[in-house]
Amino acid sequence: MLRIAAVAPDSICDQLGLKPGDELLSIGGRELVDFLDWEFLAADETFLLRARTAAGEETEYDVERPEGLSLGVVLEPPKIRRCNNRCDFCFVDGNPTGARKVLWIRDDDYRLSFRYGNFATLSNLKERDIRRILEYRLSPLYVSVHATDPAIRRLVLRNAKAPEILPQLEMFAAGGIRFHTQVVVVPGVNDGNVLERTLSDLYAFGAPVLSVSVVPVALTRHSKHDLVRAPTAEEARRALVSVRKWAARARGERGSGWVYGSDELYMRAGEPFPPAPAYDGFEQVENGVGAVRYLESLIAAQAHTLPSLAGRRVLVLTGTAMGELMPTVLEALERTTHGRFECVAVENTYFGSSVTTAGLLAGADLSAALASREGYDLALLPAEAVNDDGVFVDDLSLASLVASAPVPVMLSYHFTDALGVEAAL
Repeated sequence: MLRIAAVAPDSICDQLGLKPGDELLSIGGRELVDFLDWEFLAADETFLLRARTAAGEETEYDVERPEGLSLGVVLEPPKIRRCNNRCDFCFVDGNPTGARKVLWIRDDDYRLSFRYGNFATLSNLKERDIRRILEYRLSPLYVSVHATDPAIRRLVLRNAKAPEILPQLEMFAAGGIRFHTQVVVVPGVNDGNVLERTLSDLYAFGAPVLSVSVVPVALTRHSKHDLVRAPTAEEARRALVSVRKWAARARGERGSGWVYGSDELYMRAGEPFPPAPAYDGFEQVENGVGAVRYLESLIAAQAHTLPSLAGRRVLVLTGTAMGELMPTVLEALERTTHGRFECVAVENTYFGSSVTTAGLLAGADLSAALASREGYDLALLPAEAVNDDGVFVDDLSLASLVASAPVPVMLSYHFTDALGVEAAL
């Protein structure tokens, strides 16, 4: 059963008389369990829909839907499939005491993997889930492999019942499913020879494994430091040796790099990022793979659309990871717009200084960084630090921050999205 959250005016479902609070029960006699059932079963041009009103009355509708036309309903959010692993590096365990409730949800949901690119371990699948993945062809999936050795993977996941990943991937690949995968490197556990075996096993899959990212474990000051630690510079360099070796082989045999180190891995190793073409379209940029080169590429592609900012001062707030890299990016913007850009690398006091990504900056840290910054025409804040409700990770609202800031504030993902709006300045 699915509950309707909203109905678009003049849409098909509005014309049927469906309203928020009504429940969608089945299509063609098949029960509707979640948004996947709704999207796939309601994709036909004609179907029989059974629904129940908020008053409890059940009705069947013969629905005729022209191809490509939206039915016009927004469903209530699905219940998230919880994780049954207990990884030592789980970011949930790195939350500070008092963090809002939603931050404590340990999700491991194959549906969100397909829809949003969230990484899932596939360790909590039931037979019904497997059938749905194959029937609906949920591809590509984003899979946290970590290690192909079953014993090592169970150790990483802290889950003695985790199924072997290779047979799972083989089964899904036989059904036409493709995968983007990741390996979170835990020093002394799945690095070194274990990482080599993992990359070798995944490479042997051929086409079904579209990409692999190798990412160093990320910890906050609240994480289980007695059980896990971040890799040293030398350990990061050794991981990059494996990445480069397999990437070179893949590029020679398959025409793409296939395996990529995250930006954080290169930074920990103290080595420069590869050029933008080496990331082959930035398939895993949301996982921090090639984020800097992607940003540079976007700015270069959109530079001709930006207005002149001559005489204007723009303040850019970011995390400490990007803080040392941002000057090069901002130089390109200055050459293009003739404006003056200044960067402030904001230290994360909410999770701790070891968390350097801009997307996890707390509102209070950003607000404090803005407090004494007068005389600027605009301040750009990382848009990924705010959720869909306009709230930062520490529950400070964007509206509150804007109201107290001494300069105009805009959210931005890649500068050009905000700077392209001339009215902002």
